[in-house]
Amino acid sequence: MKILLDAMGGDKAPDANIKGAVKAINSIEAEVVLIGNEDVIKSKIKEFYGKDISEISPRLKIHNATETIEMEDIPTQAIKHKKDSSMVVGFDMLKNGEGDVFISAGNSGALLTGATLLVGRIKGVDRPALAGILPAYKSRLVLMDCGANTNCKPINILQFAQMASIYLKNTLGVESPRVGLLNIGTEETKGNDLTKESYNLLKENAKKYNVNFIGNVEGRDAFSGNVDIVVTDGFTGNIFLKSIEGLGKFVKRTLSESLKKNLISKIAAIPSLPAINRFAKTVDYKEYGGALFLGVKKPVVKAHGSSDEKLFEFTIKQAEQFVKNKAVESLISEFEKQKNEENVENKQETATE
Repeated sequence: MKILLDAMGGDKAPDANIKGAVKAINSIEAEVVLIGNEDVIKSKIKEFYGKDISEISPRLKIHNATETIEMEDIPTQAIKHKKDSSMVVGFDMLKNGEGDVFISAGNSGALLTGATLLVGRIKGVDRPALAGILPAYKSRLVLMDCGANTNCKPINILQFAQMASIYLKNTLGVESPRVGLLNIGTEETKGNDLTKESYNLLKENAKKYNVNFIGNVEGRDAFSGNVDIVVTDGFTGNIFLKSIEGLGKFVKRTLSESLKKNLISKIAAIPSLPAINRFAKTVDYKEYGGALFLGVKKPVVKAHGSSDEKLFEFTIKQAEQFVKNKAVESLISEFEKQKNEENVENKQETATE
């Protein structure tokens, strides 16, 4: 297996990208290819580790790319005109079978545009979307969409639920994942036009598309452990995601300062340290890697723009599992099956008319 990593994408590139790859390489079986300016990457590796890349691991490689897509670049223009950027080169390698999964923490718009235009959508998927993995009570939660599509239609929300359900069932073994629609209340009549129409569409088509729809879910109940998937538009999902990340940082910082406030607090905290550390690990979003871009023909992972070396390490490990679990193949198979069934139904309806 070969993992393609955009070494020049992200707020802390290329340092965090390189260090994350080096940390991950001995914990995975795959080969990792750092895509970016070869001279810069070699220089950084020498600076950080005092040795050449071949001395670190034979499974750590470099593929040269002379350009970088910046955060302020216009996505479509960047993909079209920066042909030798680390992101476009990565997509081309993925499309041509020179890698099994592509990871980038770079320009989100460019990544989503490139994945859709260069790699291509799965037949039957209207809009691919980002599936973020988050902690929940004694389980994990999939948030979809968490930033790819700021303007959505009800059919998009239905497909988000369908894709996330297929992913959880076929890769994590959740037999009938519970799907909730993020809303301001649990009643059917609550919400704006999008959520009301999406609710009705999900309710009417849940059985047909094998979606275990449990109704509206409020933000405060999303992490209760009673729901496996929360679906929403990318605008709302991204705000929700970043609010949760900010809250997690606040809780950890406040708890840490409280325990170190004085000598008595420090002494009293000693017996509780194992439990505190377990809690901190559970709420740390870095433990859950990046967001999976579901709906395109090859595996693509969007890492956080502010990813540090720890988050890159976990994202690389996550990407390896994404490939091993054949998540994309499962989506393609299910949507083909769905399309065939719809064609049969249409022919039967035509024949009876």
